[in-house]
Amino acid sequence: MLGAGQAARPSSGTKAQVQQWFEQSRWQEVVDTVQDLPVHDADLDYFYGSALAQLGRWPESRSALLDGRRLRPRDKRFPIELAGVAFKQKRYADAAAWLRRGLHLDPADSYANDFLGTVYFIEGNLEAALKYWNRIGKPQIAAVTREQPLGVRPALLDRRLAFAAGEQLELRNLLTSRARIENLGIFVAPDVRLAARDGGDFDAVLNLAERDGFGSNRWAALASVFSGAGYQTVYPQYFNFRQSAINFSSLLRWDDQKRRAALDITGPLLGNRKRSYRIGCDLRNENWAIRRSFTGVAPVLATLNLRRAVAVAEIRSVESGSWQWSTGVEISDRDYRSVSFGTALTPQQLMPGPQLKALASTDYTLWRIPEHRLVVETSMSAQLARVWSQTPGVYSQLEGQLAARWLPKIAGDDFRTEVRVQGGGALGSVPFDELHMLGMERDNDLWLRAHIGTRDGIKGSAPLGTEYFLSNVEVDKNLYSNGLITVKLSPFLDTGTISGVSAELATRKWLWDAGLEFKVRVLGVGMSFVWGRDLRMGNNALYFASGR
Repeated sequence: MLGAGQAARPSSGTKAQVQQWFEQSRWQEVVDTVQDLPVHDADLDYFYGSALAQLGRWPESRSALLDGRRLRPRDKRFPIELAGVAFKQKRYADAAAWLRRGLHLDPADSYANDFLGTVYFIEGNLEAALKYWNRIGKPQIAAVTREQPLGVRPALLDRRLAFAAGEQLELRNLLTSRARIENLGIFVAPDVRLAARDGGDFDAVLNLAERDGFGSNRWAALASVFSGAGYQTVYPQYFNFRQSAINFSSLLRWDDQKRRAALDITGPLLGNRKRSYRIGCDLRNENWAIRRSFTGVAPVLATLNLRRAVAVAEIRSVESGSWQWSTGVEISDRDYRSVSFGTALTPQQLMPGPQLKALASTDYTLWRIPEHRLVVETSMSAQLARVWSQTPGVYSQLEGQLAARWLPKIAGDDFRTEVRVQGGGALGSVPFDELHMLGMERDNDLWLRAHIGTRDGIKGSAPLGTEYFLSNVEVDKNLYSNGLITVKLSPFLDTGTISGVSAELATRKWLWDAGLEFKVRVLGVGMSFVWGRDLRMGNNALYFASGR
């Protein structure tokens, strides 16, 4: 009589025979033999499931391989073979998930790394493909080509590339190349794709939508320049002056309540592959009426007219695809007229006169998980300034931001999710026009989307202060796209608080806003239509802005 333990095992002779047929690719013999056995072990389940896969019997193959994996969960063969079954059925997300499980058991498995890289390459996720291909010395670049002819001088573009023909394309070099090309300011969403060659090598193809002159065509130029005409603003721009990546961008607003003229000139710094410069000026003449709200009963607490002129020079350096820094200097002069201090302002907050400011910032990618299409970035900026006024003073400001972007689908950008958390603080007496604002206003980037920064076209109806916290969460749902027009709907939730000055200017309460942002991009020009609801006060806000 055999013991219970012996009866539960297939004979060694049968197992050896099945293995021999498996190695000889005699799939039907493997299936016929194993399916008649009263009991299986993990190895037989592997042979059986793999043979069924070779015969195209996918559901049965998957079931057998799952049985074997339950018997031997630490055996990498099962998740890798299950990935093959999913791949044959074109279930690429499942295939990638099984391959990641296999590589968790053996990160050095060359077949699994190559297979997973191929899955991501087929799905259009080049970053994830490179992450796994790089582990096995792939891909080798045979040539670097361009998708279409470009106007920029070839040497300017070539110096931005951190890879070359005859080399392996590494993920870090791809990211660095993208960041440096984008820093030229003439390419919209620069991309690199791989084109396979016979023999296993690839061509690296630069897919670059170039902005040259006033725009790619007459209609795109008109849409860009006049996108703000509805609020009395135009945005003249000129790109790639003399094919040298020197760009001019400007703003002209003739609104009686907030006139503004600004010009920025950017370009590569002395041919340096990492660095670019920016010089600019900004002239403003604005009326302010301090109120507690943009709607309802909100009496004026203070009024003033601000005239301000600014000149700035800045250098930005793209050290890698993960790290950038900038430094610069700003000279400005301000004057306040028609001031009514009321209950909101004090003479100490209005410091007219010239100012010298030092600027510094850095951006760094904390985490990049390309297989999950998740990027977490951080940035910090610092300012140190001196004002020469009747009571000269020195002040400093520090701001930081943490941002996460996640694309939940294996391909495309549907349901793109973004979370931004940022805050700032100051030391010293900060001039009125340097205060932070929480609210929607076209000269402001700290959007709390149910608080509008103007009332009757006059600034002053959103909270102001020196110390703030702001969180923005939004999800972009694609509604329509035809190549020329893209439409997205974005539910959002914003929360923030601001303090550091008088209660009439700031609010020490937490503000919560929710709503929908309707995003439209026409001929490359972005426009936003926002509906937001103040969850604390119940106010509704409607707003439009372009260029976002």
